[in-house]
Amino acid sequence: MDFSKRGTANKQRNIHSTSQKLSKKALISFLRTCIVCIVAISIIGTFTGLGALKGMLDSAPSIDSIDVKPSGFSTIIYDSEGNEIQKLVGSQANRIYVDLKNIPEVVQNAFISTEDERFWTHNGIDVKGIFRAFFVGVKSGRFSEGASTLTQQLLKNQVFEGGNEDKFFDKLQRKVQEQYLAIKLEDKLDKNQILEYYLNTINLGQGTLGVQAASLRYFNKDVKKLTLSEAAVIAGITQSPVYLNPITHPEDNAAKRNIILSKMLEQGHITQEEYDEALKDDVYERIQLVNEEQISTNSTTNSYFVDELILQVQEDLQDKLGYTETQAINAIYRGGLRINTTQDTKLQEICDTVINDESNYPEAYHIYELTYALSILKADGSTINYSEGHLKNYFTSKQPSFNLFFKNKVDADAYTEEFKASVLESGDEILGEKKTFTLQPQVSFVLMNQNNGQVLALVGGRGEKEGSLTLNRATRTLRQPGSTFKVLSTYLPALDNAGMTLATVQDDAPYKYPGTNTTVNNWRRGVYNGLTTLREAIWNSNNIVTVKTLEQITPQLGYSYLMKLGFTSIVDSVTTEDGKVHSDINLPMGLGGLTYGVKNLELTSAFASIANNGIYTEPTLYTQIYDHNGKLIIDNTPTTSQVMKESTAFLLTSAMEDVVKIGTAASYINLGSMPVAGKTGTSTDSKDLWFVGYTPYYTAGIWGGYDNNTGDQNRVNTSYHKRLWNLIMKKVHEGYEKKTFTKPDSIVTAKICTKSGKLARDGVCEFAQGGSTVRTEYFAKGTVPTEICDTHVKIRICKVSGLQAGEFCPEGDIHDKVFLVKEETGATKDTPYLLPKSLEDSVCNVHTSASTGDLETEPNPDDEYYDEEEEETDEEVIPPIPDVSIPTTPNPGPDNPGEQTPSEGE
Repeated sequence: MDFSKRGTANKQRNIHSTSQKLSKKALISFLRTCIVCIVAISIIGTFTGLGALKGMLDSAPSIDSIDVKPSGFSTIIYDSEGNEIQKLVGSQANRIYVDLKNIPEVVQNAFISTEDERFWTHNGIDVKGIFRAFFVGVKSGRFSEGASTLTQQLLKNQVFEGGNEDKFFDKLQRKVQEQYLAIKLEDKLDKNQILEYYLNTINLGQGTLGVQAASLRYFNKDVKKLTLSEAAVIAGITQSPVYLNPITHPEDNAAKRNIILSKMLEQGHITQEEYDEALKDDVYERIQLVNEEQISTNSTTNSYFVDELILQVQEDLQDKLGYTETQAINAIYRGGLRINTTQDTKLQEICDTVINDESNYPEAYHIYELTYALSILKADGSTINYSEGHLKNYFTSKQPSFNLFFKNKVDADAYTEEFKASVLESGDEILGEKKTFTLQPQVSFVLMNQNNGQVLALVGGRGEKEGSLTLNRATRTLRQPGSTFKVLSTYLPALDNAGMTLATVQDDAPYKYPGTNTTVNNWRRGVYNGLTTLREAIWNSNNIVTVKTLEQITPQLGYSYLMKLGFTSIVDSVTTEDGKVHSDINLPMGLGGLTYGVKNLELTSAFASIANNGIYTEPTLYTQIYDHNGKLIIDNTPTTSQVMKESTAFLLTSAMEDVVKIGTAASYINLGSMPVAGKTGTSTDSKDLWFVGYTPYYTAGIWGGYDNNTGDQNRVNTSYHKRLWNLIMKKVHEGYEKKTFTKPDSIVTAKICTKSGKLARDGVCEFAQGGSTVRTEYFAKGTVPTEICDTHVKIRICKVSGLQAGEFCPEGDIHDKVFLVKEETGATKDTPYLLPKSLEDSVCNVHTSASTGDLETEPNPDDEYYDEEEEETDEEVIPPIPDVSIPTTPNPGPDNPGEQTPSEGE
């Protein structure tokens, strides 16, 4: 530096120069401006930050409007013994709520130790945790250390939808609001309530929400039974439900489990001994075993029983509690309901096993029906959809006998590939193709306890069930009931309210529907039994007697009883799409000829009413529904009503016992010593095959047929359904004590003639041609006939002249014969036994007072009435009642061709 006099002078001159002064002033002004700006920016930034913070807090939900209580719970379905049979899980609803008192401390402490060790002392936010996380982040350069409390996590899950924000500002805003609301929430709820909500909310992998669902999924046990090791496993999932999943990432979960156990030891929640024992636990091998079991047993496809249960519960929630359809569905799949069903799991397994055993069907019935759908995007942008109908039309043009039934699925593939190739063109794109194979013929089965209306088992079809809420043939399809309907539509009202009895007689003779040229045919075409009691008409399934009886009591009366029996598909008047008006209040109704048909469940429950002494009980699949808090919301007590007299129920039961003993079911239904009553039924061309029967314990109904009525059951076998019914009911009744159907005090007996329905005439009816027509019949008190048979007459015949014996005919030449007296409309089995016109007014003209001594008294072998040995006849089978001796003839056997439907007689 220059310190000379001259240099010093220059410096002084420069200092006091105008330019220098201006420079200093400019610098000072700039510095002042910078300081002002910095202060201003600081002030503005502070107020902006405060404003932004205030804005964030102002936009936060009101603490009074938020609800952190978990929502979305699994619905659990239980069988009649209280065993869980299925869990219904909707979106974000695989949760089973459990109170904190039922969550052991070892589970609570496992979560607290790893997620929020100062949970019991902070006010909603953990200040120490925040600073710790900040300094760890500064030191490591990665701000990944968590500082959220359990209270904050609860808010994140329940209020902020999990907190998966894409933008930084959104995440910052959520964090600020989360901490703000956490402080508010801890003022509103106590710690125990917050912890309970948290433990029922947290995502614990495998689609489980909350500790109870997780405990069942990983260990198949209630949360209160978890060990220390198991609790640490579940708590370890919290941070990453995917990568800390103990099934898919056991090593990573094990490392986390060890950290949690160390923290629990460090924080004094467990002892060293407990820590060491937990580390030794081979918990992950156990988890894998449980997982394999869960995969094999927990099907996502509902059973037919559960399918129908869901639909009934939905209807009841709407009808009984006023839910909308959406609310009802949400309640079922996300409401955490507890539904106690009527299903007997053991009996259901029997039904499923028998019906799905292919060896129980004729070989020809191991066939598949193809359902096909193909969608093609054409080159011009249009879409064409094809179905199995198009495929069938394509092949029938080349093979007239082609149908959609295949012995195996591989055979069907060749046809679908050929059809697909025939419709695909260059530039086409296949949008979708679906092939469905359904075993045919199909079957439905319903098993009920007639005493309370509870459905114990239900099968809606045979073969593998490929989805939930699919076609349920037991409850949601309508089929023609055939002759099963005779008992309900005709004989029940006839006995109960029309003054008829089982001894009432109708003439089974050629007959046409009144006012028409339409003939009513019996299922044995051309066979007419003549005078027939209602009892015989029931066990022999006689069509003509049924129609005549319904005509007399009126179809309107029959219809009124069907309404009381719970049928919902029978119509008094309906206009169909073709503009025609249809009504079921007509004579074909007696034979099961209906506009739409009936459901198996409703038909079975109607027969259960007879089995239950005439009391109809609405069929039920469940008994109670509780909400997820354990509050009873529906007590499903069924409605009951006495739809027929107790005596009527017994009379029908007695007649239907004969169906099984000697009637149309005799060759197939036999439960040993266990009494069975029931009725067969077959619709036109055997499209529908039925048997509905009952024992003193249970009522069951079975249907068999092709879904679309396209197969020919007459070609193969029309009795497989009866064999299935018998196999199931034999297994169901194994070990059951024999019981008999109870005869009420209102029932009495009397000897009647089966050709007149009146009291038998001693010395006459028992000697009728064709065999005795005397039987002991049951009657309701007050309905016993008072008149004596006048249909039979005993004529003394002279063997020499063949005319009525006169006063001079020797006793040795007189032969007594019993004839029928009736007017016939056509030839019947009675015809050979009618009183000949030649005998009505004629008297022997051979034996006279003048010639008596000269005549030989030896009978003439050529005489029409000579009968050295009684001629063998095709006598009618008369069902036995105890202590009554009756003749027997061959019963309908296994070659019985089956009954026909209204258009063919039944």
